[in-house]
Order: sequence, then C-alpha cells, then structure tokens
Amino acid sequence: MRIGFLGLGNMGANMAMVLQRSGLQLKVHDIDPAKAESHIQNGAIWAETPADCARDVDIFITSLPKPDVVQAVMAGEQGALSGLQAGTIWVDTTTNDVGVVEALAEQAAKIGVKTVDSPLTGAVDGARRGELTLFAGGDEAVVAACEPILSRMGRVIYCGRLGTGNAVKLVTNYLWFTHAAVIGEGLMLGKRAGVPLDVLWDAIKDSVGDSFVARHDAPSIFAGHYDPSFSLELCVKDLRLCKELAERGNVPIPIGAKVAERFALAAETYGGSEAELKVAKLIEDEVGEDLRLEGDWPLHWEA
Repeated sequence: MRIGFLGLGNMGANMAMVLQRSGLQLKVHDIDPAKAESHIQNGAIWAETPADCARDVDIFITSLPKPDVVQAVMAGEQGALSGLQAGTIWVDTTTNDVGVVEALAEQAAKIGVKTVDSPLTGAVDGARRGELTLFAGGDEAVVAACEPILSRMGRVIYCGRLGTGNAVKLVTNYLWFTHAAVIGEGLMLGKRAGVPLDVLWDAIKDSVGDSFVARHDAPSIFAGHYDPSFSLELCVKDLRLCKELAERGNVPIPIGAKVAERFALAAETYGGSEAELKVAKLIEDEVGEDLRLEGDWPLHWEA
C-alpha cells in the first residue's frame, strides 16, 4: 500500500518510523522539512505540500496538534483535499474537534474519499515501540480496510461511527488529566506527613490509587522536568474539547471544570509551551516544597 503521512511531531515522527520499519513505503510532509530528514534517509519520499503528500496514496494519515491546524492543512491553499483522489482513505490521528472532522469528511466524500478518525494514546515511548492504542471511528468496513496498516502502530479499537474515535480519546484524556492534576497533591500529602517519597510511590502503585499517571508520569515529577513531550497548551486544548463534548451531550462535569482551571492556571503561570506535569508544580509552589526524588529517571521519549 502507498501511504501518505503528514505531521512529524513528537508522536507522528515515531509513528511514521514504525510504519517504515514494518516495510511500508511512505511519502511524508511536515511544516518543518528538517523533521523529515531521518525518514528520508530511511527511504521515505518528501512531499513539498500537503496536496502532494495526499496525492496517489491508498491511505493518507494526519498527525497534527490542533483542530485549526487540521483545518488549515486539509482545506487551505495547497491543502490535502486538493490532492486526495477517489478511493483513498483519510485517517486523522489528531485529538480533534468532532465537528471539524465531520465537516472535512463531508468535503472528502464529495471526491470519493472515506474518512476514519483514529486518535491514539500511549505517549511517545509507545509510539516509538509501536505499542499505541488507536480509537477508530467511521464506517466499519473502511476501518477494517485500513486496520492492517494502523495495527502496525498498535492495537486498534473500533469505536463506532465517525467521531466516536475522538469521543473515546477525549474521555481517556479527561481521566488522564484528572489523575495528573491530583497526583502532585497526593504525593505532597504523603511527603508532608513524613512518608519518604519512594515508599509512598511504591505503595501507590500497589494499591487502589494506582494509575498510568502514577506509573508513567510520576517519575517526570520526581526528576523535575515534568515531561516536556506534551505541553500544557495541548492539555488546555483537549480539556476545552472535553467541555464541548460534555455540552453536546448535556453532561455536567464539575470535577473536569476544576481540572481545567488547574491546567489553565499552570499554563498561565509557567507558559503554555511548558511541560504537561507542571500542573503538579502548582502544589509545590503553593506549599513551598518540591517533590524531587533521587534516582535514575530515564526520559521515556528518548528510551
């Protein structure tokens, strides 16, 4: 199969490399050509524009940071919609606005292109290892047609009609951010009560308090870098999308609203481009004590 891959950021670059390592021929594009150098060295073809990247491929994959970027890349001048051809499947792995996906999918359908929304989870290390989980929404037969390619990046879960992939992703991020917002408070509660952080962390991981955040993210707090592979502004963006999803479903999310406040405060305090887990630095600064723990904490995005 001929694959077009657009968006070589922290996640996309690793996803594309996994597809290349599996033996696929890729055509790639990014707003920053330097990000494609390693892919080109490994045999990928460089596309000068989004339209070029989308032309003459069987599956066109986008991995982008925000809904407005997807809109610009797909529908803007030299956008991918002007290059896509009948029979191509467009797979958007962006954590996106359902309305944006649906509107672009409607435009794509007019030229015979089927759309799958398949945002994913598993962090940069999961992307590098091909151990992501992809939440796929769209026509079941269309998802089945591209699953042999998507499954090379990880496990594919079929979620239902177009848009449900993003609904599932937003629910999982809602829970992730909630855990991330409170993990610093829990660690600080134990530390101030006289419990050594290493003992506390061990206990959390072997208790009902365990979570992906406790296992995967807490070391970023202990190390003091707070995981720069994902930014506070992206957390704020995803929490806004969660709020919009809740409003569409008429679901009150009072705890989510408080979580969104904490992330917004962290972005305002430290800067939107700063690391996601600086939400835990808020409690450190409020108490006047850090949560550093001596140890060898590998950078998971480089492991």
